[in-house]
Amino acid sequence: MKQTLLNLTCVVWVLAFVSTSTQAQIKVPAASPTVTLVQEIGLTKVELKYSRPGMKGRKIFGALVPYGKVWRTGANDNTRLVFSEAVTIGGKQISKGTYALHTIPGQQTWTIILNKKQGFGNAYDPSQDVHRFKVQARRTGLSYETFTIDFANFDKASADVRIMWENTMASFKITTSVDKKVMSQINRMMANPERSLAGAYFTSARYYFDTGRDLNKAYEWIKKATQLRPKAYWMWYVQAKIEDRMKKYKEAIATAKKSMAVAKERKNPDYVRLNEKLIEKINKN
Repeated sequence: MKQTLLNLTCVVWVLAFVSTSTQAQIKVPAASPTVTLVQEIGLTKVELKYSRPGMKGRKIFGALVPYGKVWRTGANDNTRLVFSEAVTIGGKQISKGTYALHTIPGQQTWTIILNKKQGFGNAYDPSQDVHRFKVQARRTGLSYETFTIDFANFDKASADVRIMWENTMASFKITTSVDKKVMSQINRMMANPERSLAGAYFTSARYYFDTGRDLNKAYEWIKKATQLRPKAYWMWYVQAKIEDRMKKYKEAIATAKKSMAVAKERKNPDYVRLNEKLIEKINKN
């Protein structure tokens, strides 16, 4: 009985110690806070996770971050990029997955490294390199107190990754596959046109128009879309633009006026202005 009581007393003391130790932990702000960005580039999701140290009066490149040496490109864990699908970077296709982003800064040229191994600090193994390529670095007109990586210069299928600190910027482009995916969707939907909704006709027509494909086919689809959705002023506007490009100027003006009338009815001044500008442009032809 005494032994049992002794054992219970020991358990109570252990639990009390663990509880006290847990309560004694103090959480303070990180010196280099971590940020996670999730960005759609084309139809591909790209996730970027990195830590953000500050200059804090220090000289950065050529001092704190030496030239010619591998850098984790941030603080704490090395910077990571996650691709939901294959992308093209530096002229090479990179499979979907997670990669550590290392760099070798130079005064004029940086080496960008994508590596399979992730870890704390410069946990870098060159045998795990997936791709290395060089980019030009440039001086900026701004001073970046806090280390920053962002996405910029978007188009339909690509965006730049910009690395900025102190007064230096290096960047590289991520290109994704868009056209093949969109065309696959269009072909699948248009293979069963009787099942297609107005939105499918409209999206297909607009994509053909935007990418310079068969205007006759785009025109066929947009007319079906507007027939199904006669109050969709944005669809009438695209039909007018297609007619304009096909040099069907009389039809384009009539369609633009129809779009403008519905836009006024639906109280959308933006499309009223867009149609007015389109009609003005057509009248100059």
